[in-house]
Amino acid sequence: MPIRLITYRKGNVLPALPGRRIEHSNELFHVYEQTAGYHPHLIVAYQDKRPVAKLLSVVRKSTRIFPPSIIKRCEIYGYGEYFDENLNKETLFGEMLDYLTQNIIQQSFLIEFRNLEEPLFGYKHFRRNHYFSINWIRVYNSLHNRVPEKQLEPARKRQINRAVCRGATTKILETEEELDSFLKMLKKSYSSKIRKHFPDINFFRQLATRYPEKETSRIFLVEYKGKIIGGSFCIYSDGNAYLWFSGGMRKTYPWLYPGVMAVWTALTHAYSNGYQHFEFMDAGLPFKKIGYRDFILGFGGKQVSTRRWFRFRWKWLNRLSCWLYK
Repeated sequence: MPIRLITYRKGNVLPALPGRRIEHSNELFHVYEQTAGYHPHLIVAYQDKRPVAKLLSVVRKSTRIFPPSIIKRCEIYGYGEYFDENLNKETLFGEMLDYLTQNIIQQSFLIEFRNLEEPLFGYKHFRRNHYFSINWIRVYNSLHNRVPEKQLEPARKRQINRAVCRGATTKILETEEELDSFLKMLKKSYSSKIRKHFPDINFFRQLATRYPEKETSRIFLVEYKGKIIGGSFCIYSDGNAYLWFSGGMRKTYPWLYPGVMAVWTALTHAYSNGYQHFEFMDAGLPFKKIGYRDFILGFGGKQVSTRRWFRFRWKWLNRLSCWLYK
């Protein structure tokens, strides 16, 4: 029986769909829809009237001066979600990839697939659609067999102990006032990072407040004398925790290590609540020394090699990139 593909662009027409991954969920679709500069597209594969797979992408523009906001990019986290073990997952993905590329490439300067757990999955389908890949690094902590305290490097453990002794406290966000203070602090932290994209604050507000009955996300705060000096933002999907954003006032309060405490609070919460892995969302390129990766490795995580797939709209630029990264 042939597969039928439908793209949904409005949340009010989304059907009820199965699934366990927030990256391709109706919940995240609605959050994207309510975030300025974000335009979600959910591709659903049907066999007859039965959904067998789905793939959520979002076209966004930058909210900063550099890169310019006139440039739009499409981002997809993972390969999608599949509901029928009798159907070939990679074949289904190939059909959805063909469909997505044809429909999105005119709206986006760049299409990017990131956070891929299986580096070789879909290889021939990406190449057929003229994508090129760049090696990337994933960093994650396994929480099902070792407690976080035993994974810490000695220097990181000393920093945490010093911060606690000097009066730093941590908690889960509770009020709207705390949310406003956290977002103001985090946005200031990201404003100096040219590469890092910081979404409109409504993105965080929607995820933090829209689905209180589900643990789709959590915001953790670091405080000192009643002031928020650090924090982190996690999402939860299929038994795993993902650190999406974190930051702290490390120049103002260097002796309290607010960035360290922000990550540590999220990591210990994931362990206490039975999550299997804790992954850092953007560990960077493998051939480039990155301070952030050195920082997160101090929590005892493992480095594994993966890749990201890209496709430019400009054909000459895409051909050049395919030649450079073949």
